[in-house]
Amino acid sequence: MEHTYSVAVSYGKDVGWICYDEDAKKAEVHLANEEGRKKAEDFLRQPLTLEVPHETLMDFTQETIDPQGDRASFELALTRLWEATQVHVDWSRPVEYVKTHPRYE
Repeated sequence: MEHTYSVAVSYGKDVGWICYDEDAKKAEVHLANEEGRKKAEDFLRQPLTLEVPHETLMDFTQETIDPQGDRASFELALTRLWEATQVHVDWSRPVEYVKTHPRYE
């Protein structure tokens, strides 16, 4: 993965990360918990229909996105990951930290 965007995730006591290759338009889920990894992978493979805000809080349109189609769609899909899978995106946790600390103790 050459041009990647990565974000930390957790599921139960396991922490990991999801990386997205912008050139290949492909996401990889790195999470030791098999159930959480599979849920996240399945979610990111499916088209996602959601209400997208525009000019005001009352200005929404329904759009269907490919979560792996581009970085903006990938990031938007991540905002819905928890609700659909219980895999938590930890936007503020450094990915390098979770690579060396794969579990909450």
